[in-house]
This record gives sequence, structure tokens and C-alpha cells, in this order.
Amino acid sequence: MTALDERSTALPVPDLSEEGLAAVTAELAGTAQRYDRSGEIPAAGIDAVHRAGLLTATVAERFGGPGVSARDAARILVALGEGDPSVALLAANTLATHQGQAAAGSWPAARYAEVLRRSVREPTLLNAIRAEPELGAPARGGLPATVARRTAGGWSLSGRKAYATGGTALAYHVVWATADEPDGDPEAPRVGHLIVPADLPGITWIDTWDHLGLRASNTHDVVYDEVALPADAFVEIPRGADGVYRDPAAVAGPASFGHPALYVGVARAARAAFVRYARERVPAALGRPIAETERIRTVAGEIDALVAQAETLLFGTLLRIETGDTAHLPQLSVLKVQIARSVVAVVETAVAALGNPALTRHQPFERHLRDVLCVRVHPPQADAALLDAGRRILTR
Repeated sequence: MTALDERSTALPVPDLSEEGLAAVTAELAGTAQRYDRSGEIPAAGIDAVHRAGLLTATVAERFGGPGVSARDAARILVALGEGDPSVALLAANTLATHQGQAAAGSWPAARYAEVLRRSVREPTLLNAIRAEPELGAPARGGLPATVARRTAGGWSLSGRKAYATGGTALAYHVVWATADEPDGDPEAPRVGHLIVPADLPGITWIDTWDHLGLRASNTHDVVYDEVALPADAFVEIPRGADGVYRDPAAVAGPASFGHPALYVGVARAARAAFVRYARERVPAALGRPIAETERIRTVAGEIDALVAQAETLLFGTLLRIETGDTAHLPQLSVLKVQIARSVVAVVETAVAALGNPALTRHQPFERHLRDVLCVRVHPPQADAALLDAGRRILTR
């Protein structure tokens, strides 16, 4: 059954050809520097992704969407990350939310149908809002201080969240909260997500985002002050066999490779910028482009090898899952760590080889460096992933 009613226009089928994705990359790249400087919501880039039908590419076929594979979703995000990684991050969170709905179908049917109808008309950004100022990264454990209090008519949501990517551009928040219920167990309260339309009274944004990279992602703090929600807005996160809640963001799966994918795009952009600069730079003392020197050619080869490594880890991992090979599933977290290491090394190698020209804001390298370093903040963090991997192989 489709979530779109008969009055709705069907969701678009995105052009996933290399040419189609390259056109979106180029459009995003045309405004990326401007939004990086201003920190404004990258409206032009968001609109470009919406017009290309990419924001709803992971909507399941049973809901009237294209239902693209995790591998094609990664291709989309590589292309967007190459153009503007702030836009790619907003898209990644939206695509991941649709992937979650495709897998679990946990949204109330009427609410999700509303999301899809709006997505036909305009960009409809979604994001799971989890981090809190005191708690830090949810992947490190702990329960949210944000509380959903049971009321006669549904829920009242209150609390403050940090690093809520998308800011006022979001259409819906999926807010991680602890339930406060009259008949609940105070020692083991229920924990879940609440689906929150962004235009409800009681939502206030605090402009806290003044970051090194992804400056246009608008990853601000948000306060919920007795936001009234219907009873079906709460979707419980089941406890594990050990009785502990697991933050969904900390679980590595095919959908979780969207964030690494966008940084592979940043690495590609840095490689393209290096090639362009090397061909155009002609020192007077040399009398020819530096691209013709053995040193720069060797550096270019190192950069290309690192890009190839990141791409192979990304798409090879997803292709194995697609073909039914599950032997590497316990290694997904460390595979994400290795992708992160590769993409950071691409940009650092380019910057180290070029010196001062790579650090000026007149060239894109310093922006690529600032952006690519943000790959390290996405869960799971390297130390946690490596510790888990070490425990696994030493105790099996």
C-alpha cells in the first residue's frame, strides 16, 4: 500500500546515472563556498537536491518511492559530498530516516503519508535529534534527559538537544527522549523517539553552531518546552537482551554508511582541486606546470590510491551485503573507521604537498580539510570501534 493518496503526485524517480549525479554535484559546488562563508542554510543546494528527486530516493516502494539500495544511496551522497558536504549531511540524515521507515515502518501511517505528500511539493528535511549538552554523544551510553511526559491527550515534550543538524530548515524532528508515565517503572522507564513537526509551538532554536567544518549544516541547539504531541507520536526503542537500550545511531548497518559516503565525496573534490591546481600552476623558475614534475605526479598517485581505497571499502562493503555475504558484518564499525582515515589522508596529503596555496581561502583545499575532519565525529568513534573489534577477535 502506498502512503500517497490518489490526490498526490508520485514521488520522482531520481536520475542515478553518472551524468545525472555529476550535474547535481556541479550545481552544489557552485554555491558551496558562499554558504561556507555565510553559514546560512544552503537553500539553493537543498532545492537542487530536491529537484533531482534525491531527498526521497530511499522511500520504500511500498510507500510509493523509488526504494533505492544502500549502495545507490551511497552513490548519491558521494556525489552530494563532492559538491557541498553541508547539503550532503542534510540529505544523508533525511535519506537515513526514510531508510529506517522502510526497514521498521514505525511512523504512524497518517504522519508518514503527510511527510511524503509534502516531499512531492517541497524539500522536506528529516533528522533524528539525539545529542544533549550534558549527556554528550548518545553512542557513549546513558539515557536522555529530554522527557516526554504522558498527558491525557498524548505527550508533552521538554528538554534541550545539541548538534541538531538542519536547524530551522528541518520539517520534522525525530527526538530521542525518556518517557515519564503514570504507570511507568521509574527505575526502568521506556525510551524512544517522538515524531515532532518542526512548526509546533514550544520549539526554540539556539544559534550555537560556529564550527570548523560543515559550517552551512546549521547544527544548532534546540529547546523543547512542553511541546504537545498526540499519543502515537512516541515510538519505543526496544531494550536489548541485557535490558539496555541501544542508540540506533551507534549500530553499524548498511544505512549507517551514508555519513562516510559524503566524506568520500569531499576526498574526490580535493583530488579534483589538486589536479586542477597542478595543471594551472606554472612557476617562473620552472617554466612549465607543476603537474609535469615527478614529485607532484607521485603525490597525485598517492591521493588517487587513497581515494580508491576509500571507495573500495565503501562500495565493496555494501556490495557484499547486497549479494548476501554477511561474514564481514561484525567488522562494519572498523570499516567505517578505515574509510574515515583514508578520506582524511587524501586531503591532508594534498595540503601538505602544496603548502601555503593550500591554506589560503582563495583555494578550496582549506575548506575541504575543515569539512573532511568532521568525519571523525560520527558514531561509532574510532576508539570505541577498535576496542569493540579487539574484544571480539580476542574472545571469540
